[in-house]
Amino acid sequence: MAGLWSAEGGALWRALFAASAGRRDLADDITAEAFARLIAYQRTVREPVPWLFRTAFRLLAKELRRERTSSTEPVDEIASDRVAPLSPALTQALQVLTMEQRIAIFLHYYADLPIRDVAQLSGTTQAAVRVRLHKARRRLRDVLDREEVLHVA
Repeated sequence: MAGLWSAEGGALWRALFAASAGRRDLADDITAEAFARLIAYQRTVREPVPWLFRTAFRLLAKELRRERTSSTEPVDEIASDRVAPLSPALTQALQVLTMEQRIAIFLHYYADLPIRDVAQLSGTTQAAVRVRLHKARRRLRDVLDREEVLHVA
């Protein structure tokens, strides 16, 4: 299990960090929780890496839903508590994407994985990954083009 942590722990953390749009706290907690669950279920898991990523993404989705429904703080206050090494413009742009789109963007472009591997790690089909990438690129282009227009004016 230590070899898997060394080989995949950083990649999983970075994927969660990107999927949560720069939430270091969530990336830390969910990475640890996903590995803890893998240890608990290791005898029944045939492919640990995809299982680990799918479990982590499900945990992240659950936590983000819980925060959305229970949060009484304005979104700006929550965002200001985050510590993110990503540029503010990139963090803001990533927040307009769905979590699934952020995962696909990160795994395909940052982790440089082929669509086949992105589909396997995110527990979906290659067609769904292509659609997510297409929609995410279009949404990011719209947001970033709007930003440029605002800065020029």
